[in-house]
Amino acid sequence: MTGKGTRILSGMRPSGKLHLGHYHGVLENWLRLQKEAECLFFIADWHALTTEYANPRDIKLNAEEMVIDWLAVGIDPKESTIFLQSHVKEHAELFLLLSMLTPLSWLERNPTYKELLTETKDKDIHTYGFLGYPVLQTADIIIYKAQKVPVGMDQLPHLELAREITRRFNYLYGETFPEPQSILTEAPKILGTDGRKMSKSYNNAIYLSDPPEVAEKKLLTMVTDTARKTRKDAGNPDVCPVFTSFHKLYSDEATLEWVREGCTTAGIGCIECKKRLIPRILERIEPIQKRRKELEKDRHLVWQTIEEGSSKARSIAASTMEEVRKRLSLE
Repeated sequence: MTGKGTRILSGMRPSGKLHLGHYHGVLENWLRLQKEAECLFFIADWHALTTEYANPRDIKLNAEEMVIDWLAVGIDPKESTIFLQSHVKEHAELFLLLSMLTPLSWLERNPTYKELLTETKDKDIHTYGFLGYPVLQTADIIIYKAQKVPVGMDQLPHLELAREITRRFNYLYGETFPEPQSILTEAPKILGTDGRKMSKSYNNAIYLSDPPEVAEKKLLTMVTDTARKTRKDAGNPDVCPVFTSFHKLYSDEATLEWVREGCTTAGIGCIECKKRLIPRILERIEPIQKRRKELEKDRHLVWQTIEEGSSKARSIAASTMEEVRKRLSLE
């Protein structure tokens, strides 16, 4: 349950232009939440440095492109606070203070930390910043005394660690912060053109900013049921990325039934199936692209929005840090 008295915080690392995976996995949820609660949405540029510390030059442009997409889909600065993490220095101060009381073992048991250390081969992430990013994540949340944080199932361990750090602070210094609660989001898993999770790093993404002809070409070449080798072979929609990722989101019941019947009996081919879907996707992103083009012509307005939001966020964070310093006898 949320309400305008509830404060929600969520952020994204600045990876540049956003794709349909971001739209359906995060932004649609944000659009709903901003009407129901007080929302703060931030660009996590310091978090980006945990893995991109050797190549930071693209972070600012990526942040700009990402916020253009936020605004284009309808994230409204009149309803939500949009800000840049590094423009609110209080995050760093609280991160430092929380790091003093966070046991090392709590960070080392983080499943994401272990997983990424094993999987990341192209960069050295054996750094204090990467190990300690959950502490910064905790500071990001509790500095605004956010009661709710939207997360997927895979992010629940991160939020539980934030709750543990919060409880430890409150135990040591007195009740200061609410323990952040999760808003569990059942976001659809959007697959990319190669059948893997849609991701910029996999080069398989369909971007909100892709021109219609580019988006159409990507969708037409998207992998389908790999067991269906020829047009005469019957297929299985339930293992087809086009069906599970897009038809289920964009098509009505009649079309879904048409796909199921036609695919399982080889009555339709994959191209025919995709051509029934593509206009629906292009229709959905058309107004987003129109708004995006307007924003691209006035990037000053984009940064003005970020600066105004950052100023508002600083005011909240500064008030919190006054209280924190008193709790720690630093004032």
